[in-house]
Amino acid sequence: MSPNPERHLGTVLVVDDAPDTLRMLCDALAAEGYTVLVARDGEQALERLELVVPDAILLDAVMPGLSGFETCRRIKAHAAWVHVPVVFMTGLSETSDIVAGFDAGGVDYVVKPVRIEEVLARLATHMRNARVTRLAREAVDVGGHGVLLLDVRQRIAWRSPQAERWLREAFPELEGGAPVEWLAQLAGSPTGHEVPGPALRAGTVGIRLIARSLGAAGLGETMVLLSSERPAAANAAAGGAVVMGEGVTAAPSRLDVASLTPRETEVLSWLAKGKTNRDIADILGMSHRTVNKHLEHIFEKLGVETRAAAAALASRAIPG
Repeated sequence: MSPNPERHLGTVLVVDDAPDTLRMLCDALAAEGYTVLVARDGEQALERLELVVPDAILLDAVMPGLSGFETCRRIKAHAAWVHVPVVFMTGLSETSDIVAGFDAGGVDYVVKPVRIEEVLARLATHMRNARVTRLAREAVDVGGHGVLLLDVRQRIAWRSPQAERWLREAFPELEGGAPVEWLAQLAGSPTGHEVPGPALRAGTVGIRLIARSLGAAGLGETMVLLSSERPAAANAAAGGAVVMGEGVTAAPSRLDVASLTPRETEVLSWLAKGKTNRDIADILGMSHRTVNKHLEHIFEKLGVETRAAAAALASRAIPG
């Protein structure tokens, strides 16, 4: 089969130390319409990710040096890579080995010797699911929504970047978590009911966290919408803001309170203009790794996960 240049299904990073496996997978993926990146070990895979973030990763579980399990853990610990689905390729068939792969952050596994049709089917499914999830999270990011998903045991199953930022400001000692009593109150609140939270510590006087239950979101799960609001009296003392409704005013925008450095502002400005990391590095005279570090700090300060969300915020606030 020859590569189909008119059909691009996405980019896949294949990590394996066996040349025959690499060759077979690369040929099959390219013929299917994927762009293929190759790494021979875990360290090389991490280096590839510093330059290009793929849509999926096929990862050998057992390799010399950094194992596939440890490589996956490092990938999932990186905010810019955590969304990428990792499918393990392994000759290990013990239950403990399979569980280890899932614990490391893998979404699936295929047994060696791999069957190409199976790999392609599993890869397409996980890439499609990851793409839908990413688009949904980007929509939440761009809108600046603070969203929590509470599981059946009233624990935080997922939080948007903005929600995590507010929780860290409201409960700094819990590192992005929240008191169990408050979460239980949220889970038990009627749909639409507001539950006041503590004052935020963002350097602006009078802003408080407000939580509103959105009701059931799945089997035993509850969705909660967070917002930050400031009473009108506190706003008058702070110097004024846009009025949102009776007695309530808007908190400062995320860019206002993000405290970006001048260099971070430059990087964000070029990002909003559609420039790639390589372009930004060339324009500002810095290395690609430095650009990546700046973007990590920018994403954290803005409370977003993706380039699209950061660019959307910047395009509304930074003059062109």
